[in-house]
Amino acid sequence: MTDVKTPTNPLFLREEELRQGIELLFFAYRDFTAEPDAILAEYGFGRAHHRVIYFVGRNPGMTVSDLLTILRITKQSLSRVLGQLVEEGFITQRPGLQDRRQRLLELTEKGTALERQLTERQRARFAGAYRDAGAEAVEGFRKVMLGLIDEADRARFPLRGPGWR
Repeated sequence: MTDVKTPTNPLFLREEELRQGIELLFFAYRDFTAEPDAILAEYGFGRAHHRVIYFVGRNPGMTVSDLLTILRITKQSLSRVLGQLVEEGFITQRPGLQDRRQRLLELTEKGTALERQLTERQRARFAGAYRDAGAEAVEGFRKVMLGLIDEADRARFPLRGPGWR
């Protein structure tokens, strides 16, 4: 009995398939960010502002250090964006309870409203794509996305509910 060997280059690993995946990710990101970009422009904000608003909204009370870890930007870059968001009343900062040097970040009502407005269209886009693709494809997409991000960040995405492996 001979062992059946798996081909070393399955169809989905061919050059053309890989390049198409890269292009699909590019076009998806472009279209995914287009509506929020237009809203942000009304405030004189950019994508860095969006990322800060989004992650502070998802993690109320997070530290500046934690935000720097997620965003992987310099303190100087974050300081400019965060300073503008604080100054314009979208985010508040308060000292940490155990370490008063820490700055804990939270969205204000104004920040929460903007975060909802920015995320609403993106959620709708995901919901439609997920609905059209079906549960098996969504699980496959999740696995691919987890495979694209650095291993250290994968722990942020624990398994969830039925169907999530």
